[in-house]
Amino acid sequence: MSFEEIYRVYFRDIYLFLLGLSRDTSLSEELTEESFFRAMKALPKFRGDCDIRVWLCQIAKHTYYEYLRKNRHLVDEKENQEPSLMQQGIEERIVDKDSARRIHEIVHELQEPYKEVFYLRVFGELSFEQIGSIFGKTANWACVTYHRAKSRIQDKLHSS
Repeated sequence: MSFEEIYRVYFRDIYLFLLGLSRDTSLSEELTEESFFRAMKALPKFRGDCDIRVWLCQIAKHTYYEYLRKNRHLVDEKENQEPSLMQQGIEERIVDKDSARRIHEIVHELQEPYKEVFYLRVFGELSFEQIGSIFGKTANWACVTYHRAKSRIQDKLHSS
């Protein structure tokens, strides 16, 4: 597969992955471009040991973390502008606790393997490759299963 095809096929996946990490559309676009630039330079070293999507997500994740390290002062300033949990009123804290509880209830209601994959990814902080290995599946399977679980959780949150 040529790099142009890789870019065309996986751009949206990598953009959405970075959007999930950063919650910032313009930053996600910038980091997606940077990730593909790095991938283009590293493509000759890609051995094919994992799915190319997983490899691209790893590059994107490292690009995002590098951005955070280099721009720590910007991130710290943004956090300082948002009211802390202690500064919020009791109503906001109750809403936050209720939301967290509701999310746990929804996850608890998920069918397997969605529930376990979600827990392993979010709370166990395992890579998709590690999760796939646990289930005897591929990293791509783990990634797809996780995103389906996440989508089901979001759907339930928005419908309640």
